[in-house]
Amino acid sequence: MKVLTAAEMKEVDRRTIELGIPEPALMENAAARVVEMMAERFAPLREHRIVVLCGRGNNGGDGLVIARQLQTRFAPRELHVIRVEPADEITPAMRNATIVVDALLGTGLRGGARGRTLDLIREINTGFPLARVVAADIPSGMSSDSGSSEGEFARADFTVTFTALKLAHALAPNCDRMGEVRIGPIGSPAHLYDAVTLHQTEPADFRDLLQPRPKESNKGSYGHVLVVGGAHGKYGAAEMSGLSALRAGAGLVTVASSAPALRTLELMTEALPQSIEAFEKTAARKSVVALGPGLGDDPDMVTLARRCFRESPLPMVVDADGLNALAGSDWNAGRHLRVITPHPGEMSRLCGKSVAEVQADRLGAAKTMAAERQTVVVLKGNRTIVAFPDGRAWVNPTGSPGMATGGTGDILTGLIAGLVAQHSEEQESAILGAVYLHGLSGELGAAALGEKCLIATDLLTYLPEAMRICAAVPH
Repeated sequence: MKVLTAAEMKEVDRRTIELGIPEPALMENAAARVVEMMAERFAPLREHRIVVLCGRGNNGGDGLVIARQLQTRFAPRELHVIRVEPADEITPAMRNATIVVDALLGTGLRGGARGRTLDLIREINTGFPLARVVAADIPSGMSSDSGSSEGEFARADFTVTFTALKLAHALAPNCDRMGEVRIGPIGSPAHLYDAVTLHQTEPADFRDLLQPRPKESNKGSYGHVLVVGGAHGKYGAAEMSGLSALRAGAGLVTVASSAPALRTLELMTEALPQSIEAFEKTAARKSVVALGPGLGDDPDMVTLARRCFRESPLPMVVDADGLNALAGSDWNAGRHLRVITPHPGEMSRLCGKSVAEVQADRLGAAKTMAAERQTVVVLKGNRTIVAFPDGRAWVNPTGSPGMATGGTGDILTGLIAGLVAQHSEEQESAILGAVYLHGLSGELGAAALGEKCLIATDLLTYLPEAMRICAAVPH
């Protein structure tokens, strides 16, 4: 699913008009998408009291067309239009509205709202206590090119955007302020934005990986994951990653750690390698390496982790202490597949910026590191970013605050390694799928157990349902 900047959307609109679809037709189509959503969610519309707030320019034009279509198609009990120019007044009777349509400002806003428009944004937020708010394209006052806003913005219960998502619909925190988001096609051909490099992950990106296996399958058909970690006192991290790789469907998983024994009977074990020669022997005939869960910070392990990252030809997922080992060194993935999975603190150490700087531009930080270090970057957090070395990036929409608990990163490491092991020819889809399924499992687990009660291994309990949901999404 494509995610466009305001400039890209403006160019798509311009080229659409050049292709012969006039601007009034685009406006009619946009209004129709908003009205269709309202008819679906608020049936019967004829029973509602509706106020449509219209700004200047095209967004206000959309609002006027929405009002006309509502009147001609549904004849609501009450329908009022409030325009910025001329300055229409809101009467006391209008405050009993059950639906407010926000068509004040669109995606081209630069800087915060001002003047009469700002006054009406405040009216949306406080002046219609009974109303659900429907935003046309984006809640007024938000910048479409940012996850945050410079000034006040309108509340929204529903947002209908046109053609494709914009950055604010996809990036935190504004993505959480849109209410339910729907994309309405208005006539722009998809090839006009094929070159856009930012996407929001959806099950269609990896659904085919979840389809039933051939009857003649055997454990050798689905890869062998090696987890390297689990130094003294941190055995659980490596074991969770190994168990996660198994649950993801890897045929075989070996955990190389310092643990005297593992509780998961299906996991094979090896000693934690102490030299590059020992690592190479342990990694022989493996498909993927997961490096770092519970590895520790012993200087010899740091040196070994750096050499493994640099020299091993195997695909590698690097997390936790593996990332700490890379920090401060001149590391580069080169021609080998390397997937790093930092949280903001680890990303800060890797790129030499503060956590605040990383969080202020998560997309930029991930894309820059992916390009400079030739690695796949999975920057964890609210709306995890997956950035590839060629400049393409995906925003992951799944996840829950309940996942803010120790070990969930180890689960993600195992999921990525397990899916990559099975799908060596579709590594990109495997990475995107692992991140999406990880978040969806967290959502399902938090819904069932509560956000505070969710622990890392609960994600694996809900992983099968997450897989079933994604596999069943229609083509």
